[in-house]
Amino acid sequence: MLQNKGLTVIDVYQAWCGPCKAMQPLFRKLKNELNEDELLHFVVAEADNIVTLQPFRDKCEPVFLFSVNGKIIARINGANAPLVNKKITNLINEEKKIAAGEMVRPQYREIVFVDSDVEDAGEAHSESAEQLYIIVIIKPDAVMTRKSLEIKKKIIEAGYVLEIEDKRVLTEQQAREFYSRKAEEPDFQDFVLFMTSGVSHILVISQGDEEQPDLKETEPDPEMEAKEADEDHHEEVRTPVKKKHDSLQEYLERQHVSQFCDIEENLTDTNHFIDILFPDFKNMKNLKLEKTLAFLRPRLFQEKREHVLKIIEDEGFKILMQRQIILSEEEAQTLCREYENEDYFENVIEQMTSGPSLALVLLRDCGLQHWKNLIGPSSVEKAKEHLPESLCVRFAMEDLPINQLYGSDSLEEAEKEIQYFFPSQDTLALIKPHVTHEQREEILKLIRETGFEITQMKEVVLNEEAAEKIYSKIKGRDFYQDVLQMLSEGPSLVMVLTKWNAVSDWRRLMGPIDPDEAKLLSPDSIRAHFGRSTLKNAVHGSSTIYEAMETISRMFEDFIPENHEGN
Repeated sequence: MLQNKGLTVIDVYQAWCGPCKAMQPLFRKLKNELNEDELLHFVVAEADNIVTLQPFRDKCEPVFLFSVNGKIIARINGANAPLVNKKITNLINEEKKIAAGEMVRPQYREIVFVDSDVEDAGEAHSESAEQLYIIVIIKPDAVMTRKSLEIKKKIIEAGYVLEIEDKRVLTEQQAREFYSRKAEEPDFQDFVLFMTSGVSHILVISQGDEEQPDLKETEPDPEMEAKEADEDHHEEVRTPVKKKHDSLQEYLERQHVSQFCDIEENLTDTNHFIDILFPDFKNMKNLKLEKTLAFLRPRLFQEKREHVLKIIEDEGFKILMQRQIILSEEEAQTLCREYENEDYFENVIEQMTSGPSLALVLLRDCGLQHWKNLIGPSSVEKAKEHLPESLCVRFAMEDLPINQLYGSDSLEEAEKEIQYFFPSQDTLALIKPHVTHEQREEILKLIRETGFEITQMKEVVLNEEAAEKIYSKIKGRDFYQDVLQMLSEGPSLVMVLTKWNAVSDWRRLMGPIDPDEAKLLSPDSIRAHFGRSTLKNAVHGSSTIYEAMETISRMFEDFIPENHEGN
């Protein structure tokens, strides 16, 4: 049954009550409407007589399992007809596209059957109470010296799955609670001050669904190999529990990076800290926000730009960054390498370098695959055959049989392409003392929504010496003493903001220096909303790339910038 072609929906029932009659009319309707290719199957399974279904016994609530390609990949508790209808329709549409060669089969993770008493009713993708999560906190000094990427890479190489991540400054309460086991140590107070002094990188990871590779890095041991062979010989049916290898802590110790991070692997504690650090974790985890690079080729950009941008907006994408760019011949050849064996390849390169293209960074739930499905195949001929509603067909050009839109092929490619066309830049930002805590949170939210990454952050009262590091170019001005007085009134929040074109984009987001002028000329800017006067105008930022580099190096002495444009 698990090997059925397409989707199999399993109604798990108890012997005393039978299959769910309330859902049968929906199932008949869906089978009539969706099963023209025999991709949809319905079966019943009596939990009382099937060992694998033991966790579902003695339950009053119906359970529906969804099997695709030999795996149980989803589960819905309760006779929730709209949710079941949506799930079946979405999975069947995916199966049709896979069969037509229009999309690659998603890598669903197989769910594990556990007692559902402790789970919320509704849809669940491996989100049982038995799901093991690990919290990793990469310390402020490691974030500042760019160790985060190395640590994440080692964790992923070890077979773990990165579920969610965030960069933030821990509050004192969060630091004390997470490190409560160290509370009796004599230097605990200093440690809490250190952990709240800058940005930490917080990861929630799981062990994935595939068996973990052995994390040990030793030479082959003949005795161990013989022992493992003997264990394989006596293999028997087991519950789907992963092999127990070294802990993540032990693995990272051997990788010589454990001193840069702290790990919590205790199930009870991790669930508690996830609730504190990521209160909306379940929704955030299910929402797989992905970035992709999108390209409008020159003719399409020139003739249909607004039309395409409207479609992108209607499809739920957020445009994080965009720029016009005239490609070099080498860049055009790289982006169009899939056509290099075609007779029209030279014509493609000629058109790609003939004028400005529009490069975009798009963000959406499952954004990469959704954009690929939306634009369709790379050639107009294939698109007409397999996906006639695609943008490839809608915006086809008669003299060039290729898709006038481009999207990254994978998340790895997207990351590389985005970095190439939108190289990162750092700028220094300051939120001034008069800004209230609530206003500060609104500004930070706006910063993130505008596509900035807060790479470094610290709260500090800027005395004269510290203020000079930021305001050195106005030190001799008449109003400098007023600036120092304003800065001494309370703590400022000093940040390193990172994104493409960071310096000018931050200045644009801040708005004009005078809040009254900002309200007229830039009503959506930070100073228009939160500024009180020219002196107390909420925020400050570097004027030039050079000034940003100099100021950041003074305020964050150990900060190591990436290989950024202009840095």
